[in-house]
Amino acid sequence: MGKKVKKEVEPPPKDVFDPLLIESKTAATVVLMLSSPEEEVLAKACDALYKFASKDDENKVTLLGLGAVEHLYKLISHEDPIVRRNAIMVIGIMASNHNVKKLLRELDVTNSLIPQLAPEEDVVIHEFATLCLAHIAVEYTTKVQIFEQGGLEPLIKLLGSPDPDVKKNSVECIYLLVQDFQSRAAVRALNVIPPLLELLKSEYPVIQLLAIKTLEVISKDRETRIILGENKGLDCLLKILETNEFSDLHVEALAVLGNCLEDVHTLQLIQQTGGLKKLLSFVGGSTVPDIQKNAAKAITKAAYDSENRKILNEEEVEKCLINLLEMDNDGVKVAASQAISAMCENLASKCAFGLQGVPQLVRLLSSDNEEVKEAAVTALANVTAASPSNASAVAEAEGIEPLVNTLNAQRDGAIANAAAVLTNLAMQEPFRVKIQSCGIMSALAELLRSTNSQVQSKAAFAVAAFGCDADARTELRNAGGLGPLVELLHSKNEEVRRNVCWAVMVCASDELTAVELCRLGALDILEEINLSTGRKNNFSEAAVEKLLDNNLSQKYSRMGYLSSSNIITDGFYDCGQIKPGVKFLSLEELSMQELTDRRAIIFINAKPREDVFAIEEKAQDSSYDQTILSPSISRKGSREKARKGKGKKEEEKMKEVTKNISKVQDEINLENSHWLPPPDFILLDYINDVSKTILPLTTTREQVVALAQFVADKMGGPTERDKLHDFNWELHISEIEFELKCNVVPIGKVKKGTFYHRALLFKVIADRIGIGCSLVRGKYNRAWNEVKLVDDSPQGIAGLLLPPQEYIQYCRYQNEKELWKQNIRYTSRTAWEVRMCFLSLLCSR
Repeated sequence: MGKKVKKEVEPPPKDVFDPLLIESKTAATVVLMLSSPEEEVLAKACDALYKFASKDDENKVTLLGLGAVEHLYKLISHEDPIVRRNAIMVIGIMASNHNVKKLLRELDVTNSLIPQLAPEEDVVIHEFATLCLAHIAVEYTTKVQIFEQGGLEPLIKLLGSPDPDVKKNSVECIYLLVQDFQSRAAVRALNVIPPLLELLKSEYPVIQLLAIKTLEVISKDRETRIILGENKGLDCLLKILETNEFSDLHVEALAVLGNCLEDVHTLQLIQQTGGLKKLLSFVGGSTVPDIQKNAAKAITKAAYDSENRKILNEEEVEKCLINLLEMDNDGVKVAASQAISAMCENLASKCAFGLQGVPQLVRLLSSDNEEVKEAAVTALANVTAASPSNASAVAEAEGIEPLVNTLNAQRDGAIANAAAVLTNLAMQEPFRVKIQSCGIMSALAELLRSTNSQVQSKAAFAVAAFGCDADARTELRNAGGLGPLVELLHSKNEEVRRNVCWAVMVCASDELTAVELCRLGALDILEEINLSTGRKNNFSEAAVEKLLDNNLSQKYSRMGYLSSSNIITDGFYDCGQIKPGVKFLSLEELSMQELTDRRAIIFINAKPREDVFAIEEKAQDSSYDQTILSPSISRKGSREKARKGKGKKEEEKMKEVTKNISKVQDEINLENSHWLPPPDFILLDYINDVSKTILPLTTTREQVVALAQFVADKMGGPTERDKLHDFNWELHISEIEFELKCNVVPIGKVKKGTFYHRALLFKVIADRIGIGCSLVRGKYNRAWNEVKLVDDSPQGIAGLLLPPQEYIQYCRYQNEKELWKQNIRYTSRTAWEVRMCFLSLLCSR
């Protein structure tokens, strides 16, 4: 054996120190140590920084300023587990500071932290890595980063960690992430429901709360609700509600159940297991406002489905909601009112609320809280919609005055729904009259000026409901409501435009309002609307027809036709066919124009003498010394002249009145006068004569023929063809205009009339004595009337009398009987026409 060789120990290198203990009392020095290549130094430096940062937020800011975050960011991926752990601890504790979070996001810290969530890593690393992620996940961009970098799956796995801090941080991070819909779908696929339900059994309330909040968010998706039901999550939630020691979770548990109740299948399941009855009982017995509010919100969500409403009605949910209206909490009242609004889609529920809930809702209209007021009036709008009995209940609860007052509320929703409730009440006349007495139309006139389309729509709809009464239309007119109503015809909102058209149609039911609407441009706008296939509606077309039917002067000027139902009354005037785009002037405006060589305006005013004198007396009593009588006449002078001429013929009396007009014309101050059209006593005598001589005739045909002869006689009689040039009707009309110093001529003064004069006079007199007669304008000063006759119509089969048929007659009065035979012609087997033209200027057709 060889000798043992003694091994010599080599001395340590000259440049290596023995272990050295370094102490520092300044953060800057410790931050500098983060650049050390030695693991032990790095670990101790991180440990010291953790203790320093844990003290307060000011220390975190100090470290941020010293550049510690950048060094720590590099160390969280260090290969030494202790260095890595300590660095993550510092990062996790510092991430609560806003500026630190901002820097970490810029450094993309999530890319380094997510790998640290692996199962084999230390629990402490899990704790502070998840803490850091929970802090920075409040920002949307960070949520996206965590999602895209695959952070959800390891976070869900950590929900089963034995460490409660890891669970708490993980579930908090998941709660923040699932605020985004992409993450909600992802956690569902990763089967997050079972671990979340397990966390509800935790002994730590904060973990339970975060778990149930996460369930509330993800249960907004139907697929998640199905999985929740399959994992008996509903039973778990109901047990929480039944357990008093979990009272701090009751509000959130109700929120989750509220989401689940949206599904018919889930609601049926809860009902079948008795859970729904327990839920309603729990809400009814609770005194916690948040619980009551969340319960009402849950019912609201469920009530959006018709099948759900049926189930809720079967469980008498209405009683629960009505009780909630009595609670002394505005939030509960709002939520309950909203639930009532949703449940009113069910007819049985609507009836139940009408019987029991209306008085409570009416009382809420007087609340100082505008949100409560809006929710209550919205509920009333739904309760009274298509329900006369519930509308009666509102009136019986003395709700009319509070509703009218609500039209002045601060919130547009409250105003719009108050108008809707009042409209619902207006369907019954007694309530409509009572509401009108509260000045509803003046209030609606203001609402029409709103810039909110919902308010505009409801206000216009209310105008349509109340405008069926003449007094209401007068109030609207006097309140200046017609102007904004017409302006709303320009609205781009289809519902607003439709309701406004409806309101215009209703308001045009009397002549004064119809004329004013036309003056404001309603007719032009409506005609423009009707030219558009996208903007027109049934009401726009009906509104045009109604406007013209109650403004016959404009209708005849525009359309050239008046039907037998268009009865000409005093104030009508014929100014000829108006050209498109030309403004239609009023009779007063036309009377103020200087004399022209254009066609005269023929007007009708057959007021009885006593009515004229009464108007004159009233004008004098109102301090009108002188009044224009187209264009001007002294009231006193006209009455004296009329009385002096009692023994004279009417024509002579009118001549005297005309002379008086000329004398006082220059003495009247037009600015201080009140214009009234002059009376036409000649026309009045025509009507009286016809009533005595023609009206007693036995058949309509005889009346028509006699009236045609009467009109022709008053308008110059028949004229031979070769003497047409001697008729000179144009010169005659011009003389009348010059005599009156006005373009407006009473029809009674026309003694030589052409087609359109005679046709108009025939229509006027026929309307007064009850003969149905139309007026049609033709070309070249032609016009005629059409009359439906019964007595000369052919007999039907088996002697049955056929309906009235339309006749058109050409009357040439030299040989009237022969012409009747010549001009009656069959147009079909059951109809024949007779045209009545009352100018006998032509000897033959």
